[in-house]
Amino acid sequence: MNKQKTPEDFFWGNSVSSMQTEGAWNEDGKGLSVYDVRPATENTTDWHTAIDEYHRYDEDLDLMKEMNMNMYRIQISWSRVCPEGDGEFNPKGIDFYDRLINAMLKRGIEPMICLYHFDMPLHLAQNYNGFMSRHVVDAFVRFGKKMIDHFSDRVKYWIVFNEHNLYFQDEVFNISGYEKGDKTLDDMYTIFHHTMISHIRLANYIHEKYDDVKIGGMLAYQQIYPETSKATDVWAAKQVQEFLNFNIYDADTGRGYSPEVMQYAKDHHINWDITEEDKEEMKKAKADFLAFSYYSSWTLSADKIPKDAAPNRYMNYGGVENKYLKTNDWGWTIDPLGFRNAITTMYNHYKIPVFPIENGIGLKETWDGEHMIEDDERIAYHEEHIKAMKDAMFLDGAKVLGYLGWGLIDIPSSHADMEKRYGAVYVNRSNHDLKDLKRVPKKSFYWFQKVLKDNGDEI
Repeated sequence: MNKQKTPEDFFWGNSVSSMQTEGAWNEDGKGLSVYDVRPATENTTDWHTAIDEYHRYDEDLDLMKEMNMNMYRIQISWSRVCPEGDGEFNPKGIDFYDRLINAMLKRGIEPMICLYHFDMPLHLAQNYNGFMSRHVVDAFVRFGKKMIDHFSDRVKYWIVFNEHNLYFQDEVFNISGYEKGDKTLDDMYTIFHHTMISHIRLANYIHEKYDDVKIGGMLAYQQIYPETSKATDVWAAKQVQEFLNFNIYDADTGRGYSPEVMQYAKDHHINWDITEEDKEEMKKAKADFLAFSYYSSWTLSADKIPKDAAPNRYMNYGGVENKYLKTNDWGWTIDPLGFRNAITTMYNHYKIPVFPIENGIGLKETWDGEHMIEDDERIAYHEEHIKAMKDAMFLDGAKVLGYLGWGLIDIPSSHADMEKRYGAVYVNRSNHDLKDLKRVPKKSFYWFQKVLKDNGDEI
């Protein structure tokens, strides 16, 4: 056990999105988002209720407080506070977040706000094709500035886009309000740049206007291993890291896009709508911390990648099984050393505090209505990852601000599957039966309670 003490101001907490928690999809003047109109399927739920945190946040915050958490990362639903995305703001929507944030602070829980977690206002998706449009960039920055101005007296930690590097992969076409087009590389690069300049405009706004507010970039960390020691495998894995990790953080920190990415775009005549004004904004960019999600590592075989594939798409083709690591029910590897590698690599490279704000394991669990769920696999996962984080801090010298789990009160997964559960608290509903939505602590709830009581020092 490492004998060094975790910093006293370390954050321990929970992360969620609005559409995966709130419900209340048509209450108090909320506008429709693209998620609100997605129907349930055989293996997924709709987004109308989620876990009804809109009405139950006091109960959920009490549970977090009982677990000794001191941070909760939430998302402000753009369409709740601005129903059409580019029109009038909705006072009742803003009032909900006032109540939620005040309730956190009352319990000693520090709020972190994310401004966009995939749920484009439907009006902007249908009429402007989401972030393909500069109109949507301007509307989003307007929304972001309004939220920052309103909440910055109480909210000191902000991120703009959840998992920003997903906008530089094919997932971009599912999360950006993109409703028409051929899903070309030009479109991918354009949307990515539009989201990056949106982030930078808001980060620059915060740094110009507020001395005590911190904002960071956030990505889904791509811990990529070459399948073999063949030079082609090693090089392909390096390219993925450059395009999908370093390129995002480089832009967040004022370095501009990676030279490798810029050269690729030039050689392939990619039109991605970079203006001279954008370049000037990008030079001013800085980050107070570098946030990321980490669940798993991935392994890549260059032999499986077509010769003309863009590095953004290598993982579409080249992903292979890692025979040295265990996996969960969805084939995601369990790799705590990869977590240490992520933290240490990014801190060494940028020398800016890093902040893992999503970590966890999805498991299939059901409650019999009586007995506690014995989620020992989840306990082992978090314990090993916290140990790995502390090794990054105390053996490798990385500065880490905190550790936030993902969905530590059960929520539907990002693909609307309530049966993929990340929580230390069971929420009694299934994909197609809301039941009573009762919150039921699992064994891991009491483990977190004990570990966090001592600021993680006993791990």
